[in-house]
Amino acid sequence: DIDPCTGKISLHGTESVLAPPPEWRKQAGLLPSESVWWFDTVGEHFPVSQNEYWKQKDIKCFEALSFETDVLNWKISRLSSGERQRLAILRLIANRPKALLLDEPTANLDAENITRVEKFLETYRLENQAAVIWVSHDIEQLGRVSNRRFLLKNSTFTELQFDV
Repeated sequence: DIDPCTGKISLHGTESVLAPPPEWRKQAGLLPSESVWWFDTVGEHFPVSQNEYWKQKDIKCFEALSFETDVLNWKISRLSSGERQRLAILRLIANRPKALLLDEPTANLDAENITRVEKFLETYRLENQAAVIWVSHDIEQLGRVSNRRFLLKNSTFTELQFDV
């Protein structure tokens, strides 16, 4: 959970301290730099949608990140680090969060998959009107995926100016 040192953390007018933690986590989804997998197969990590619209949407999401239709049957032990990273992104958005907190979401990915993930997350942001905080050490990438950039140095945030 995110605990403020000072100030308040809110999403669409709801303060984090006023929402039950499980509900808050569904609305403010965190993608850590290294994902954790606690079940044996991929499918055990994803909620099963009973709604046909979301089933079809989920299939398109897996396809957008270049996964085969049988990916839910795959063993976690057979996944590469890049596959785990892309699946962690899909697992994150399964709850349809209104805010994405992304810590190095394209770490361990090749150039083709970096492009795929950037496009996928931008589409998600636009379709869901989601807020996105994207942490990266790649300044060029931040120029592609953000309209505002901040530098964290010596515990201080400074907004960087750049041409769009």
